[in-house]
Amino acid sequence: MTYQRKEVIGNATLYLGDCAEILLGIDRVDAVVTDPPYGIGETGNNSRQKSGVSRLGTKTRVVHYEPLAWDDKPIDPLLLAMVVSAGRRAIVFGGNYYALPPSRCWLVWDKETSGDFADCELAWTNLDKAVRRIRYLWNGMIRANGEPRGDHPTQKPVGVMKWAIDQLPDTDLTILDPFMGSGTTGVAAVQMQRRFIGIEQKQSYFDIACRRIEDAQRQGNLFGEIK
Repeated sequence: MTYQRKEVIGNATLYLGDCAEILLGIDRVDAVVTDPPYGIGETGNNSRQKSGVSRLGTKTRVVHYEPLAWDDKPIDPLLLAMVVSAGRRAIVFGGNYYALPPSRCWLVWDKETSGDFADCELAWTNLDKAVRRIRYLWNGMIRANGEPRGDHPTQKPVGVMKWAIDQLPDTDLTILDPFMGSGTTGVAAVQMQRRFIGIEQKQSYFDIACRRIEDAQRQGNLFGEIK
């Protein structure tokens, strides 16, 4: 296994490097829960959040993201197949952008948004259950529970990722995210008392993920040991 850095934070193991190389050295896990690049150029608009006060009373600020090329095109289908096969079960946000097998269970996140952004985001799964939907407000500076945003241009809410993980069997104790970004899936997993393996290739996002997951781990230790 080739990686630039490895951090073990409680029951979370984080790798800095190329997931295509790192996955070769990881045993198959219980579940992959991930949000890979879709190829829709989200990083082209590098100012994603305006300053102000939301109707929920949340103070916000202008966030500028550096121009990046990783979202210019979808990931290679062979890499996606490798990612999906890394877990017995898989949840892939943006799965509608890929030629994945037919699925009985899609996860639908209704963002209750307005303007030019999509009303919903879809996650493909290989779960044998009915379609599930969550309404979770994520509309610019107006966000459910006043959840902070700003670490990553395509950051998902912790609440949505916890809901996604909750669709898995309780016996799925180890969650893998090969496209970890700023670590939201890891935060959700730690808060739900699951083990987590995360991979990120960009140093700045890896450092943010380490900090966020360490904070979540510290808070989780107040309520008991992780399974």
